[in-house]
Amino acid sequence: MSVTMTPAAAERVQSFMVNRGKGLGLRLGIKTTGCSGLAYVLEFVDDLNEDDNVFDIENVKIIIDTKSLVYLDGIELDFVKEGLNEGFKFTNPNAKGECGCGESFNV
Repeated sequence: MSVTMTPAAAERVQSFMVNRGKGLGLRLGIKTTGCSGLAYVLEFVDDLNEDDNVFDIENVKIIIDTKSLVYLDGIELDFVKEGLNEGFKFTNPNAKGECGCGESFNV
């Protein structure tokens, strides 16, 4: 199982963690929603769950539960700035399609 993160994404997560002042890392997961069925979820983690997998990437801990990891194996997390917009970008080799707005995906 693999998860990667670009230096830009790692820098952004590290700055969020410093500003927050606590936490183990960042949870990357999925939830059922949207036009295509699945959406990405990012949230801070203060305590690990029993089914969590921890990936230490660029000095950032990315935590993914076992259920989500099936859909996220091989994903790359990036942080991009395009004009006035900025945000995390997910490159997921398991995604077969995305909705028109880019908020959800299917496998």
